[in-house]
Amino acid sequence: MRVIVDTSIWSLALRRQGHIQNPEAGTLKKIIQNGEDIYLIGIILQEIILQGIRKAEDFARLKNI
Repeated sequence: MRVIVDTSIWSLALRRQGHIQNPEAGTLKKIIQNGEDIYLIGIILQEIILQGIRKAEDFARLKNI
């Protein structure tokens, strides 16, 4: 089965340490840990990448790629 996981669930799964209370985020974390295939659409991938940018210099560098 293939599903599209929204950015909010990705954020919960990638940022939370320890027990995850959101069942969807917990499932996604297990999928990641098990090395299963994950399918993304471009806009969600972009949002995930941009979430990790903390400095203006990093954003500018990424923008020029």
